[in-house]
Amino acid sequence: MEKIIEESKQGESLVLEQKKENTKKLFIESYGCAMNFSDSEVVASILTNEGFNTTQNLEEADLVLVNTCSIRDKAEQTIRKRLEKYNAVKKINPKMKVGVLGCMAERLKNQFLEEEKIVDLVVGPDAYKDLPSLLQEVDEGRDAINVILSKEETYGDIAPIRLNSNGITAFVSITRGCDNMCTFCVVPFTRGRERSREPQSIIAEIEQLWKSGYKEVTLLGQNVDSYLWYGGGLKKDFVKATDMQKATAVDFAQLLAMTAQAFPKMRFRFSTSNPQDMHEDVFHVIAKHNNVCNHIHLPVQSGSTRVLKEMNRQHTREEYMALIDKIRTILPNCSISQDMITGFPTETEEDHKDTLTLMEYVKYNFGYMYAYSERPGTMAARKMEDDVPEVVKKRRLQEVVDMQQKHSLERSQEFIGQVVEVLIEKESKKSETHWSGSNSQSITVVFPKGDYKIGEFVNVKITDCTSATLKGEAIGYSDMN
Repeated sequence: MEKIIEESKQGESLVLEQKKENTKKLFIESYGCAMNFSDSEVVASILTNEGFNTTQNLEEADLVLVNTCSIRDKAEQTIRKRLEKYNAVKKINPKMKVGVLGCMAERLKNQFLEEEKIVDLVVGPDAYKDLPSLLQEVDEGRDAINVILSKEETYGDIAPIRLNSNGITAFVSITRGCDNMCTFCVVPFTRGRERSREPQSIIAEIEQLWKSGYKEVTLLGQNVDSYLWYGGGLKKDFVKATDMQKATAVDFAQLLAMTAQAFPKMRFRFSTSNPQDMHEDVFHVIAKHNNVCNHIHLPVQSGSTRVLKEMNRQHTREEYMALIDKIRTILPNCSISQDMITGFPTETEEDHKDTLTLMEYVKYNFGYMYAYSERPGTMAARKMEDDVPEVVKKRRLQEVVDMQQKHSLERSQEFIGQVVEVLIEKESKKSETHWSGSNSQSITVVFPKGDYKIGEFVNVKITDCTSATLKGEAIGYSDMN
């Protein structure tokens, strides 16, 4: 699996509160990363104001949208199958319009609209505000397309409508795009250059969530550590900023501290981090504020400095290990998770062993691991031969997964006998008499319900565990309530 793909959420359709005055029906499905699910909330907000109510009944929809992912071949194949399904329904309901949003829209616009003629509407990640005029084009019988990547668009002025929410936890986007040109990744080409969102609009969105009863927010971006607000514009143009803009700029550590101080009874997480952009200041903010979670997701992709260079990861094995040492020193109770790719072009057995020894050094709490698959449009696809045989990729992946399972169990066992703070999120999947939630380290905890309720912070004494789940007994409320 890959970190940003939440397998349990793939293909979720959006359900919103119905407005009586709205007469049109919208069916919207999301695939891929947390950013896509967050973007679907922005789209829903825009279309609610255009007279649409959401439906889970595909057959009755006037407009069907699928928010897409280009990060893995499997995701693209799934979406193509969904488009076939939509078009089968369209034959029964000819007034239905079909649109593709997100990263695949940007990458495959010509195939979808002109060659295959399977959609009416193609909208890239930066063009959602243009949806009303694009829909008008479709209503007038023309195909509509906007995949232009913006230098400014952050959707900071749109209050998202939360989709399929538990009412407890939410994502808040703080950046869009990415400047890190990792050779295996298509994101810079589908989401554009990196730009940050104005801090006060972030605080305002969190305040609205707090008033609505939410208890935890994840600050979201392709690379949150390089968040930098200096009045607007691209991150790369900061060098041209005025002295005043530079003096008043807000970086990620400052933003994290601002949110933690403004909402002391709300818990904060962040994702995703990039090793070369992560600064010690962030560790000190986590250490200072007990409402900032003790978990850092720190993708590494490979333990070999040579392969990291091929991936254009901009850090070495040794620099990554030094960063881990710093985290362990400043945040001894912090969990660390990883992303790992096996079988990247030119990877040797020696490189693979470097990955396994790095894993032994860190002993990650959990991770997201997958075999390399070539993505069209990436630098690796353009310039490198996919030369590691599939059978070798899969064998190396299994060795990585097996080692992670071993480390996950070891890390889980360290919690036995400890008291951890848990935010109750939902009923346990395996028992209707147990609650399920997460501790500060992003580990799932289950415990008997008692008189506790969803949305409460509870202290739980851990008595048992598996590699992925802690089990215990609640011993009272935490100070966060």
